[in-house]
Amino acid sequence: MDLARVEGTVVSTAKTDRLHGHKLLVVNLLRPDKSPSGTELVAVDSVGAGEGEIVLIVRGSSARQTDEMMSVPTDATIVAIVDSIVYRGEVTYDKQTENG
Repeated sequence: MDLARVEGTVVSTAKTDRLHGHKLLVVNLLRPDKSPSGTELVAVDSVGAGEGEIVLIVRGSSARQTDEMMSVPTDATIVAIVDSIVYRGEVTYDKQTENG
């Protein structure tokens, strides 16, 4: 799994039928201290994430391991919205106190 911040959305009207009904989000992979790793990618959203939120994504064959994603042609899926991160004994992120 990877940490990422949702940076934007991708809109595509012409796409394979298996992608219809799935939101596509641009995510920026993060290190545990929340600094950007420099890698951005498009992920299918399976949890209702929004711009600015920190999320967990799975990539590769793991991206299709839920019932909802089994037939979706994706190699990156958002599977959780992060509430907090404790890294090396320090809280580096708390959704309740941090705005985006």
